[in-house]
Amino acid sequence: RLQPGWLVFREGFRQGKLDAIAKRTFDVLLATLGLIFSLPVLVVAALAIKLDDGGPILFRQERVGRNGTPFDIFKLRSMRVDAERDGPRWAAAGDGRVTRVGRFLRRTRIDELPQLLNVLRGEMSFVGPRPERPVFVQQIVEALPYFAVRHQLRPGLTGWAQLNYPYAANLEDTRVKLEYDLYYVKNWSFFLDLVIILQTFRVIIWGNGAR
Repeated sequence: RLQPGWLVFREGFRQGKLDAIAKRTFDVLLATLGLIFSLPVLVVAALAIKLDDGGPILFRQERVGRNGTPFDIFKLRSMRVDAERDGPRWAAAGDGRVTRVGRFLRRTRIDELPQLLNVLRGEMSFVGPRPERPVFVQQIVEALPYFAVRHQLRPGLTGWAQLNYPYAANLEDTRVKLEYDLYYVKNWSFFLDLVIILQTFRVIIWGNGAR
C-alpha cells in the first residue's frame, strides 16, 4: 500500500560532499592495498588461465556505471573464448561456458580482482550495486523501472545484494536483488560499507553465490 513517493522523497538517496570524499578516499586506499597484496595471486591465476586453454588472460566487457555512463570492466577470463558466439545471455548454475580454471576463479572470487583497477580509475567503488551490461539494462528497465536508481552511486566490487542473494540468473532474481540494492542506495553509510566488506570475506570463504 506504499506509494512510490514515500520511497523516493523520504530521507536517503543523497550523499553529502564529505561523505563522497570519505568513500572515495577509502576506495583508493583499499584498492591500492588490495592490488599490492593480491599481486602474487594474480600472477599465478594468469599462468593457470594461459596453461588451461592458451587464450587471453584479461577479459574486458562494457558495463553501465554511475549516472548511466558506460565503462569497460576488467576481469580474469573465466569462460571460453567463444562463450558468446550465440549472443549474450545470463550466467547460470553449472554454466558450461566456464573453463576448469574459471570455476575455481569464480568460486574464490579471484576473477574479480582486476576490478581494483576500475576502482582506482574512479569507475567503480569498493562497495555498491554490481554493474550490469547495457544490453541487459535496457531489458531490465522496461520491466523494473526503479532499476535505474542503482546508477546514482558508483557500481561496486561487492555489494549488499551480493551478500543477501545468489547470482541473478533471470529477471525474477534481478527483481529481488534490486530490493537489496535500493536499500543500500537509500541507507548508505561508512559503517554499512564496513559491514559489507567484512561479510564479503565470509562469502569468499564459503563460496556462496558463485556461478
